[in-house]
This record gives sequence, C-alpha cells and structure tokens, in this order.
Amino acid sequence: MNPNLKKLKPYPFERLAQLKAGCNPPADLDHIALSIGEPQHEPPAFVIDALHANSAGLAAYPQARGLPELREAIANWLTRRFKLEEDQVSADAHVVPVSGTREGLFSFVQAVVDSETPLREGAEPPLVLMPNPFYQIYEGAAYLAGAEPVYLNTTAESGFLPDIDSVDVETWKRCRVLFICSPGNPTGATMDEAYFRRLIELSDEHDFIIASDECYSELYYDENRPPEGLLGVCAKMGRSNFRNCVVFHSLSKRSNVPGMRSGFVAGDADIMAGYLLYRTYHGCAMPIPSQLASVEAWNEDSHVAANRDLYRKKFDLARDILGTVTSIEIPPAAFYLWMETPIDEEEFVRRLYDEQNLTLLPGSYLSRDTAQGNPGKRRVRISLVPDLERCEEALHRIRRFMETL
Repeated sequence: MNPNLKKLKPYPFERLAQLKAGCNPPADLDHIALSIGEPQHEPPAFVIDALHANSAGLAAYPQARGLPELREAIANWLTRRFKLEEDQVSADAHVVPVSGTREGLFSFVQAVVDSETPLREGAEPPLVLMPNPFYQIYEGAAYLAGAEPVYLNTTAESGFLPDIDSVDVETWKRCRVLFICSPGNPTGATMDEAYFRRLIELSDEHDFIIASDECYSELYYDENRPPEGLLGVCAKMGRSNFRNCVVFHSLSKRSNVPGMRSGFVAGDADIMAGYLLYRTYHGCAMPIPSQLASVEAWNEDSHVAANRDLYRKKFDLARDILGTVTSIEIPPAAFYLWMETPIDEEEFVRRLYDEQNLTLLPGSYLSRDTAQGNPGKRRVRISLVPDLERCEEALHRIRRFMETL
C-alpha cells in the first residue's frame, strides 16, 4: 500500500461520531444537523428538467475535456462574474470541467506536485501550504502527492486570512502549491484585491502555484459587494496568461446541486494542459446529462441571487436570536457561522447534542495544532443549510443551551 496513506487523519465527521457516542438526546426533539456543509435548498427546476431531458447521454462515455458547450458556458460565466475582457478566458485552453471541486482539488495536486526530484537530489520534500482551519482534502491531497502540508493559521487578529507575511523564505522556496479559500470555510472571510496581488507577487518570486478554492464565491451577504476572485485580479494586473494561477468553482453551493458533482478548474493554460492529460488517465469525467444540465445552471444567474437571499435571512435570524447570549459577527460570505464558545468546543458540541438533539462541528476538528496554537479551539462551525424554519428552531435551541452555561 502507498505508505502515505498512514499519514491521513480521520475525517472530521468520523471524530464527531465518536464524540457523540453514548449520548442520549431528548426523544421529544427531532434531530437537526448543522454540522455538514451540504446545501439543502431546493435545486432549480430547470436544472432537474435538463437532467431528465438529456438522460440519453448516459449511453455514451464522457470525455475528460468535457463538452464544448459546457466549457463555453463556464468561460462566459467567469467573464461576466469577474468582469474579464471578452475572450480573455479560452474555453479550450483555460477550462477543465471536474466532478465537483472536492475531486478537482485532490486530483490537481497529484498532477502538479513533483515528489521525485527532491528525493533524487537529496533535498527536502515539496510543501503544500494551506489555511488553518481548512478543508481536509487539501491536507490529504498533499500527503498522497508526496508533499508535506504547512498550516497557516487564520485568526480574528489576521482577519481570518492566512498570515502570509509570517512565512519564511525557505518555506516559500519549497512551496509547490498554495491553497487559499475565499470565501473561507469555515470563517466566511474574503480576500480583497490587495491580498490577491500580494499572493501573485510571492508566486512570481518563488514560482509556486496559487490554487484558489472559490466554491463559496456566489454566497455573499452584501448584494453590492461580490467577493473578488483570483482570475479577476489577474485581469486587473494585465496577466492575461494567468501564470501559476488556478481557480476552483462548483455548482454545489451556487445552484444547490451537490449530488450532481459538477465543477471546474480554470487558469494557467500550461498547467491546464498537463492537468487535462492527467485526467484522461484519472477517469473521472462528468456524465453527459450532468454536463448539459450544468450548461443551463452556469448560464442563469437569477436563481443564485434568490439562493443568496435565503442565506441572508438565516444570518439575520442568527444575529437576532443568538445576539442576546453571545457576540455574533455575520461573515461576508459562505453559509457558516464561526462562533466562539464559552467552554471547550468538544464539550459544547457533545452537551448540545445530548441536551438539545442538535449537532454542530467542533472547530478544532477542522484545524491542526501549530506552534501558535490551534485556531479552531473554543469555536464551532454552524452550517446554516436547512430551510429557514429549521434553522430558526436550531438557533433557538442553541440559545436555550447557552443560557444554561
């Protein structure tokens, strides 16, 4: 077996199941899970109709490159969403469809990390840098590509963004991939143009790839302030080749179709060419009905605005209901509350489940211990994904529990 498999950590939800073992939540309260970031709003009817209408496509093998009309729809969406110049994104050179960002994030690292050269030359292994807390796929992808993960804490003091200025030169030299997540999971923090520009400058200086996970980019609180994106900032800088810059997007959160497994990777044409070659062997092409339904989703934006409005109402509820027992800051984007806890976060989650039949995720399960501490300690992630009524009930249960502490 691949020896790097031994380096993989238990997934957060395995740890959560162990934490809840032995609890006896009240039977008169139905269980509400705010622990998993799985969108539960109704999928757009026109996307479901497109899946049915194109079901005959199941009789054909899909190609790794994806259908031309899908790549074109993605290129057009990137252009209008991030205010790029017409034809700046080439559907043929810059876009690769993937089966959701999770699959894309993992396979991308396997394709771009050179783990053999350092071994032959006796040098240190390559590094993959990532925010802490983080989406655990970043870490697993690094380990299985023969690289070492480096965790960059995101705290209130740093605006919940990685403190890139604290990274030493030797670390940057060994860095092959820098993962960023904007809007962030679980913090909802967003990177502004100046922050992206600084990352690009560092990439130019040390020649590493910026892998920008932007799957929450369409879920923002202020309708007049959509988050910046890496390719958009590249365009402002006149970097039409998007050198060493790659973004990951998905329909899962944007269009409430997580089960369709539809996303894309876009950016540097040279990197995309190598990644596409990898994918022809990887064998994870999106089924043709999903591709054609994805065309419809990327071409239509009004359902996304309606989706944002639902999350906005839930954040407003959270502020009104929990604001009486704790300090609630509405994040700029995503659908999470990254809430501080008055007691140890594991005890908080276990007792909340035991007393209110409600599940949250301990923040420390999403992060790693570092010399500066674990940024997930004394925090929980609250996923506001159920419908408005269920979220309101859940928030009242959290408040009742916190009033007993």
